[in-house]
Amino acid sequence: MTGTGGQAAAPRKVLVIGLGNPDRGDDAVGAIVAQDLGGRLPADVPVFARRGDMLSLIEDWAGFDALVCVDAAAPLGDPGRIHRIDLRASTLTKQISLTSSHGLGLVEVIELASALHLEPREIIVYAIEGASFDNGTALTPAVATAARVVADRVLADVGRLQYASMVDVSDA
Repeated sequence: MTGTGGQAAAPRKVLVIGLGNPDRGDDAVGAIVAQDLGGRLPADVPVFARRGDMLSLIEDWAGFDALVCVDAAAPLGDPGRIHRIDLRASTLTKQISLTSSHGLGLVEVIELASALHLEPREIIVYAIEGASFDNGTALTPAVATAARVVADRVLADVGRLQYASMVDVSDA
C-alpha cells in the first residue's frame, strides 16, 4: 500500500494482550499465548500479559489503532475450542463467558471504553474454552494445543491489522 508520492503508508499501531492468571489452570492461556508470541511479532508490536485490574486495559490500549486480546472462556461445549470475535463484525456478548475473577471482565471493559469512545478502531478477541480453573493446576492438553494454534493466528491477524486500510469498511 502506498501513500501520496509512492511512499509506503506507515503501519497501524497494533497491541497484543494475553489475559489471565498463570496460577489458575486454563485461565493462564492468554499469558501463555503472550509468552509464545514474544520475539515472533514485529518489533513495533508490543505484547504482554495482563492479570488483575482489567480496567487498566483502557490505558494500555490508548493510542493504538488495533488490539488483539486472548483470554480463557468458560466451557460451552469443548475445552480448547477457539472463538475468534472481530468486533467490527460482531459483538462480544456475555454468552461467550470470558473468565474473570475480577469485578470487571473484558466484556465490561470494552463496553465502557466504547461508551467513552476510548477503544481502538479494531478489536479482535480470541476466547479459548477452558476446562479447569483451579489454583495451582496446569493447562489442560486441549487448551495447550489451542494456545499454539491461537498464537499462529494472532501472528496472521497482526500482519493484516498493521497494513489494513484506515478506511472503515462500513463507511465505504
